[in-house]
Amino acid sequence: MPGGLRNQPKILRGAFVEYGLSVPPLIVAFQFNPLQLSRSRRQQFSLTPSAQGEDDGRGLTLRDFHQSFTDLRKLRDAQSVTIEPESLSFEIRLDATDKLNDGDRITERLGIAPQLSTLELMVHPKSESILGLLADQLSPGGFSFTCTDKPPMILFIWGRKRVLPVNINSMTITETEFNTTLDPIRATVAVDLTVIEGPNAAYMYSKGLKENMSALHLANRVADVVIPS
Repeated sequence: MPGGLRNQPKILRGAFVEYGLSVPPLIVAFQFNPLQLSRSRRQQFSLTPSAQGEDDGRGLTLRDFHQSFTDLRKLRDAQSVTIEPESLSFEIRLDATDKLNDGDRITERLGIAPQLSTLELMVHPKSESILGLLADQLSPGGFSFTCTDKPPMILFIWGRKRVLPVNINSMTITETEFNTTLDPIRATVAVDLTVIEGPNAAYMYSKGLKENMSALHLANRVADVVIPS
């Protein structure tokens, strides 16, 4: 069909975007969306301080503690729980082949080094940025773009429903192919993230949408669940 598939939906791309005003701004839209995204959250249950005080050195386990309750609601309130933030992990793939075939001059000279460099700067303090320090010196009124010695705050954007502030716990870059000047032209970047949960606007936006989707699911499926009386 002339002109290709007109009704083909546009595929959104995931991205890392620095939160706030800084120089240089850090933005990486994923060239290829990850094939899979792993999400996990841990909850750690333990005895309450009062239960530990009543233990009298008997080595009371959490399972033993549960034997004291017939009412699950009372048990829920009596046991201690530590809820850890959600963690995410996935791999980003970078490949210069298409741009090399298109004759892109920057890619011909540098490969995917610019994209990798931007990702790497996301785990470095902005106060160590040479461009940022230069911008600070030239800015009027003593305004600073690099006022912190902490790594930048990053938003992980995954579609319209997930805009999550994250800490990048680890980033492993594996360069797999190079051009004649040894600049990488193919690489994978494995990242491990922790979601910053709290009353910040980005997290509350995503959490609100998740709660709405859960309510929709409940409305559609509640009749399928048999709850014993």
